[in-house]
Amino acid sequence: MRQSVTDRATTVLAENPGIMTLDGTNTWILREPGASRSVVVDPGPDDERHIQAVLAAAGEVGLVLFTHRHFDHTEALSRIVELTGAPARSIDPEFTRGAEPLVDGETIDVDGLAIEVLATPGHTTDSTCFLVGAERTLLSGDTILGRGTTVIAHPDGVLGPYLDSLAHIRELIEEGLVERILPGHGPVITDPGAVVDFYLEHRAERLDQVRAAVEAGASTPREVVETVYADVDESLWGAAELSVAAQLDYLR
Repeated sequence: MRQSVTDRATTVLAENPGIMTLDGTNTWILREPGASRSVVVDPGPDDERHIQAVLAAAGEVGLVLFTHRHFDHTEALSRIVELTGAPARSIDPEFTRGAEPLVDGETIDVDGLAIEVLATPGHTTDSTCFLVGAERTLLSGDTILGRGTTVIAHPDGVLGPYLDSLAHIRELIEEGLVERILPGHGPVITDPGAVVDFYLEHRAERLDQVRAAVEAGASTPREVVETVYADVDESLWGAAELSVAAQLDYLR
């Protein structure tokens, strides 16, 4: 499903809904008004129908970016690079195709479209957000979701840096530089300050709960999950164990 969200951003929703992907992966197409070339952010799964929908929305592609290495965001990367001839860039050099790795704080310009690179490790070590300053819009990948909260999947996910990343995004919001968040999954966020505050409060509450569970005798992530996440559907306990592992590592 294709939807124009702002003057510079269009989303193509991949048909890969699930517990971890919500409605599916949002592939974002960015283009400066009147420009011929676009930027594809998070190519999504290697599904030919999705790829063709992305290419139809993107037209001539000048650059491919992605917010982090998880396959539901990157699986179509090679195919889209092959079909468009566009370079791909990432903070992680392993995934860069045809260009230099991204650098935190760097500003990319594609036919007048300025995109600032923000390293936001935590969900993964390579997690990255992209700020479109002209619209005060932040593409958040899985650092902030359109619905629910993010899994910090230990060991690639690390809680300390994640909290720092949320604090950085909160500063940008307070400075008036971010008024809208385009997430990797779920709907657009139009009240980013409230959402980031909720994320920070949620993490603080979970840490208190994990501390209490450990003090009561829980010693493994599973034991903590059985106590702290007792009210959560057991289908989510596997993901919860990864987050608890990250929290235990942080508390140590």
